[in-house]
Amino acid sequence: MSTALPLAGKRVIILVGNDYEDLELQYPKLRLTEAGAEVMVAGKEGQTVYEGKYGYPQVSDLSISDLRVEDADALVIPGGWMPDSLRRDERVLKFVRCMAEARKPIASICHGPWIDISAQIVKGVKYTSSPGCKDDLLNAGARWGDREVVVDLQHNRVSARRPDDLPAFCRSLIALMTGNIAQKGAVATDLQGAGDTAFAGKCPA
Repeated sequence: MSTALPLAGKRVIILVGNDYEDLELQYPKLRLTEAGAEVMVAGKEGQTVYEGKYGYPQVSDLSISDLRVEDADALVIPGGWMPDSLRRDERVLKFVRCMAEARKPIASICHGPWIDISAQIVKGVKYTSSPGCKDDLLNAGARWGDREVVVDLQHNRVSARRPDDLPAFCRSLIALMTGNIAQKGAVATDLQGAGDTAFAGKCPA
């Protein structure tokens, strides 16, 4: 494996749909390609143009129906409003479940973990996310922390909160895929679970 192309020979799938968060798809797509991976973008339909939240067009290479776990080394799930649509597609959920069962890296950013939740693969797993997904993750049994990136080595997951976290998100995914994840602060051990903090508010009389 070349240090210049650490992901040479690897294939990464990125999910796409309308209203995806533009940077959260395009940045990993370019960064992982730069690292030598073959990056394939999969949507509900293949060879279809999907528009990001801010209007950036992305053509899907594949239909979700064409995805096979044996052909993928990792999965990236961008945020935006796209996950709320794709989480309702059983083809997406089946592929995500099978990736998790095969212990292949799944990297979710911002609202991307909504798909993980619907695929029922978050219980006991360490995550970060957009604050809007925090309660959903906790209620589904995940452990959550407000970090730029969280890596769960036991489950081969990477997660991040927002576009500003993309450099750490991509570094961590590349490190996980190459077995070189022993890096500062990424592996979280002290995250919050649903039962970790008592309700401190007062109910109205």
